[in-house]
Amino acid sequence: MVALSLAVLLRYELDVHLINFAGLAVLLVVAIATQLIAGWYMALYRGRYTFGSIHEARVLIAVTLVVGVVTSIFLSIFINELHIARSVAVIAFPFAALTMAAMRYAKRLYVEGKPIFGEEAQKTLIYGAGFLGNSLVTRMVQDPESPYVPMGLIDDDYSKKHLRLSSVGVLGGGDELADIIKRTKSTVLVLAISHLSAKRIREISDSVSGLGVKVLVLPPLQEMLSPDKNRGITGGLTDFREIDVADLIGRTPVETQVEEIAGYVRGKRVLVTGAGGSIGSELCRQLHGFDPAELIMLDRDESGLQHTQLSIVGHGLLDDANIVLADIRDAQALHQVFATHRPEVVFHAAALKHAPLLQMYPQEGWKTNVIGSLNVLQAARSVAVETFVNVSTDKAASPTTALGHSKRAAEKLTSWMAGETGRRYVSVRFGNVIGSRGSMLPLFTDQINHGGPVTVTHPDVTRFFMTIPEACQLVIQAGAIGHGGDVLILDMGEPVRIMDVAERMIAMSGKDIEIKITGLRPSEKLHEQLTGDDEIQAADGHAKISHTHARPLSPAELNLDLWLQRCRDEAGPNAPSIDESDGDVAAGA
Repeated sequence: MVALSLAVLLRYELDVHLINFAGLAVLLVVAIATQLIAGWYMALYRGRYTFGSIHEARVLIAVTLVVGVVTSIFLSIFINELHIARSVAVIAFPFAALTMAAMRYAKRLYVEGKPIFGEEAQKTLIYGAGFLGNSLVTRMVQDPESPYVPMGLIDDDYSKKHLRLSSVGVLGGGDELADIIKRTKSTVLVLAISHLSAKRIREISDSVSGLGVKVLVLPPLQEMLSPDKNRGITGGLTDFREIDVADLIGRTPVETQVEEIAGYVRGKRVLVTGAGGSIGSELCRQLHGFDPAELIMLDRDESGLQHTQLSIVGHGLLDDANIVLADIRDAQALHQVFATHRPEVVFHAAALKHAPLLQMYPQEGWKTNVIGSLNVLQAARSVAVETFVNVSTDKAASPTTALGHSKRAAEKLTSWMAGETGRRYVSVRFGNVIGSRGSMLPLFTDQINHGGPVTVTHPDVTRFFMTIPEACQLVIQAGAIGHGGDVLILDMGEPVRIMDVAERMIAMSGKDIEIKITGLRPSEKLHEQLTGDDEIQAADGHAKISHTHARPLSPAELNLDLWLQRCRDEAGPNAPSIDESDGDVAAGA
């Protein structure tokens, strides 16, 4: 109405005596009716678009253009009756579009310019003025119940120095973080940068250390959007969590090639050994999402199987025929399980993994990691399993421990079976997984909770680390790209100094805990390696997976006495005595 009235005044040079008000009234009715119809049809008046947003502005211009065209045609047809110039519709279009857009944007500025926060809301800085930072600031400003008050944004791109998002300005870069925190008296720092490296998280964490600031991170988008049986999908500001050691030494999200995985898992019968363990249970959870025809979970630990079933289906009744209680040392039981379920894909994760204990009792490692793996391989061959993935370890590269030698033997047996069957039988090698049972981080946590000391073998010892979900994603991925006899090596990034991890965990606990150096254990390496001295590592079609090839080892070549002697030789004279009980294990079993 304003735009058309103004257009008529301008067209007749502000001479109201030349205006036919009756004709103008009819034109206004036509314009308003067209505006309402077009606006409803294009969802402008149905709440589809954020008020005052660019998306709404585009639709608003489209609706106004429709009104301009309709009124122009109406004027052309009834010009003799209305006595209104046809150019009025053209003149009115920009005035209408600009006026309506301005009113909407003014309201948005008013709403966002006066956010009201609760008394307990914490002063917050957002690190990152990109898409994530903009989204977070907008949600904080528009949510009256937000527990965070955005005081400013931090961004290392100095071209954004004077940028303002939802009236919240960029106050500086990361090198000014400490000063900005003191100036704004902020108590929370939210890292709103996707794919933030562990190194950068450490740098930011160190720069605010001692300032009384809680550093929060956003979980990966996949985790935020995945339903949790206990909490549902929150999708709110409470999805923030404090940084932990996994973030400080952790990994960036894996780009999993879902189509390749689905091709060999979906609709197939899949069996996982060691399904009650840290790696096996996560493998089961991830494989369940790829819709296998059956997921057979095998372990000798009934409590572990119950926990895995609970995490997948929401109960631990252990009443499913696909929950299998069996020991991989029992060849006869394995053959019966495989004959009953006839799996097409097998992930072999069952193993003994504690190096110091296996160094004292190497025959236990032989029985499980070598003979047990052979039993699984032979059972797999008996039912023509198409794909077999043996989960190995970095300690199998140029092995020096009983654990490493036993896992290396399993790799070679897998390679031999690949040659015997002509099928995709591969091994996957990676280092320590963060948070697995008995691993370093849970042990350090327990030591800190009990007042210390935290024990570290050597000040300079380093290890490779990987999160359990990432390791399992890559293990599944490896099954899609591996070739028979391959040893696929997961990219573990840079090795982490264990002393740094211990110091960070103690600092995060706020306690005064002593670190005790215990010395390297017999045959323990100062620095682990992913590829053996006699191996050649090559790319394998995935950014985080490379490969080498294991020399085939026939079961007839297995020799327990020679293997025990090697373990004794590498342990050295000062090592604890090796248990040689049960020496009647057959060398060629």
